Amino acid sequence: MSHAVQRRLVVTPTYAGWRTQALCALAAQWPPETLAWEDAPDRPQAAQMALDYAAPGDEADAPCSGVPLPPPAVRVSRELAQLLREAAQFRSPRPWALLYRVLWRYTHGDRASVSAADEDGARLHAMAKAVRRDHHDMIAYVRFRRGDRPGMPQYVAWYEPRHDVLADAADHFARRMGRATWCIGTPHGLAHWDGRTLHMTDAPVGAQAALRADAAADPAEALWRLYYQSTFNPARLNEAALHQRMPVRFWKGLPEAALIPSMIADARHGARRLAQAQGVGVMPGKPVAVDAQRAQPLRPVPAALDACRRCELWRRATQAVPGQGSDAARIMLVGEQPGDHEDLAGRVFIGPAGQVLDEALKRAGVPRDALYLTNAVKHFKWVARGKRRIHKTPAQREVDACSHWLQEELERVRPAVVVALGATALRAIAGPQARLQECMARPMRLGRAWLVATWHPSYALRAGGDDARGRVVAGIADAVGQGYQLAGSASENAGT
Repeated sequence: MSHAVQRRLVVTPTYAGWRTQALCALAAQWPPETLAWEDAPDRPQAAQMALDYAAPGDEADAPCSGVPLPPPAVRVSRELAQLLREAAQFRSPRPWALLYRVLWRYTHGDRASVSAADEDGARLHAMAKAVRRDHHDMIAYVRFRRGDRPGMPQYVAWYEPRHDVLADAADHFARRMGRATWCIGTPHGLAHWDGRTLHMTDAPVGAQAALRADAAADPAEALWRLYYQSTFNPARLNEAALHQRMPVRFWKGLPEAALIPSMIADARHGARRLAQAQGVGVMPGKPVAVDAQRAQPLRPVPAALDACRRCELWRRATQAVPGQGSDAARIMLVGEQPGDHEDLAGRVFIGPAGQVLDEALKRAGVPRDALYLTNAVKHFKWVARGKRRIHKTPAQREVDACSHWLQEELERVRPAVVVALGATALRAIAGPQARLQECMARPMRLGRAWLVATWHPSYALRAGGDDARGRVVAGIADAVGQGYQLAGSASENAGT
């Protein structure tokens, strides 16, 4: 059967425009190979153009007007409807013929047209995937600026997508921006949100220059560039991933783009070896180019805790957390390490474990300000679990590396009693062979001081049930109370 005659269909270049023409073509039972699809000229009445077709026997390119047949009731799967809608936004080459061929095959019983294993289906899926990626990129890389000219919206942006994703992306920003007014210009259209209604229009002449001219007038951009630069970590730079996730073609619309080449150059020429750029917060320290196991005793003693690089925990911690309390305190409580709350605030025992400790102190009748509180390890060691930072027990080498600071505190405070909260603190004070269960039975002499061992307050948080939790809190209270009595006895003996 020959299909020599070509009918010319003019389509408003939108999914709705193609759908109208496709349904009429289906009603007329025109096979895909007899149709030639064209975009409508760029004129306002294009949206209202009727179906143009050439009747059999007429010249192939000479359309004649006619009343379209009533469109049929076409039912397609949700998957196909979504694929057609997404692929219709593909810009070059225009997919109208492919979309109609897939629809024709589907409505005539050939459901393989939707499969990615089919030749037409594979092209349809590839176009839809490219459109989805372009939609994602537009949402990710649009950068609004303050519009300070009279009559302009509060925020303006210029973006150059590869496909016709402006309408869908504009719906996203309309939901996210609330009542704030904005407009996004592209080479093929403009979206304007007046705080209540979204308007889609053609991009006027000079739109690009007008929307980009306000870049220097927005003071927030300088602050954003400063923030972007301060969070850059050269040690984690992966240039291949950077260019894959943020291709260079997007950079011209990003305020931070001017900073990226210089930051990459700095990372290549030394900043990467120091884990972070010098201006970010890496404290002065002398790198030692030897094996890590041998480097430990060779590292110089830092002058301050914040400058400590004796182990690697500082790299992922927010800050070092020093001990807290009076140097005249008669009792020192030593925990394991700071937790998430302590790491962020820079203060000891203020998180959930600190609340348990406060409860135990209240039971023991010992005021917190009468104690010196510290940890065996001064930096927070953690592993990521979703969006949370979960405590991880320090290794013995990390405890040994931090012993310098604990010994400094012991010599400065000279407490009469040291209460070790948990096994890690006990090993840091009494040596790696000390066992918590053995040492909890009785106080021990630690030079001129007494050593009392008990559970760490976080153990109460993991105990099963209120009864178990209560026993742990009571045990900590007894140990602190015992230490308080020993400290009092030591004071009396010193006085006599």
